[in-house]
Amino acid sequence: MTREEKSQVIQDLTAVLADTNTLYLADISGLNAQTTSNLRRACFKAGIQLSVVKNTLLAKAMEASDKEFGDLPTVLKGNTSMMISEAANAPAKLIKEFRKKGTIPLLKGAFAEESVYIGDDQLDALVDIKSREELIGEIIGLLQSPAKNVISALQSGGQTISGILKTLSEK
Repeated sequence: MTREEKSQVIQDLTAVLADTNTLYLADISGLNAQTTSNLRRACFKAGIQLSVVKNTLLAKAMEASDKEFGDLPTVLKGNTSMMISEAANAPAKLIKEFRKKGTIPLLKGAFAEESVYIGDDQLDALVDIKSREELIGEIIGLLQSPAKNVISALQSGGQTISGILKTLSEK
C-alpha cells in the first residue's frame, strides 16, 4: 500500500468516525468461512456495518478525529473488526446472541454514547444501554400513566358533576 493510499484510508476512516456515535472493536479471528458469513449476515439484518480494519490506520484516524476515544486505541492489537451502528446497544446484543454458539466474537472495546468501554467484560453494560426508541417508549409510558388514572377516576365518579368533583378532590 502506497503512502497516498494509506493517507486516503485514514481520511476515509476519520470521516466514518466523525459520522458515528457508536463504534465497537471486536476480534473475529478464528471464525471459519461459514460462521463469518453468518456474522456478516446478522450484522446486515441488524443495520450494523462490519469491516476489518488495519490497526495502525484506525489508530491514526482516531488521533485525527475530533472525538475523544480515550484508551480505545490501546486495544488495537491483532485482528480487529469495526462494528458501526446507529443504536448504541445493537452490536452488543448481536455479539451476545452470536456467542451463544461459541466464544467469538470477542469485544475488545467500544465507544458508545460518548463513553469508552474497554474489554470483553463490558459486554453486559453495553447491552443494558437503552436505545433512543426504548427511552422514548418509557417516557411516553410514564406520561400516559397519570392521564389514564385521571380518566379512570372520572369514569368511576359517575356521570354527575358532583361525582366527578368528588373523585378529582380525592385524587
